[in-house]
Amino acid sequence: MEITESSGLLEIELKNEEEDVVTVIDNDSLIEEIAKALSSKTRRDILNFIRDEPKDVSAIASALNMTEANISAQIKKLESSSLITCDYSSGLHGVRKISKLKHKVVLLKL
Repeated sequence: MEITESSGLLEIELKNEEEDVVTVIDNDSLIEEIAKALSSKTRRDILNFIRDEPKDVSAIASALNMTEANISAQIKKLESSSLITCDYSSGLHGVRKISKLKHKVVLLKL
């Protein structure tokens, strides 16, 4: 993840993709939610881990050496900030929650 600032815009590059899709956010309450979400190193680590492909909670927890409960709580915050989306699929022991990035690049208009 790369964060840059220029002329009243804060750019957050989330994915390593060639397509040039940019989402501009100018809603103050959503900007605050995104800022809160990015204030946590754990949540930034999750965003970096799911950059290239969607992952389920178990894979994220294992990779980051954390509990699934903690990762689930962090994912809820990322989802409420509109940085990720989640889908559900059946797994060996019930339903798996799959998290993926919602945007390639987010511009926060300050």
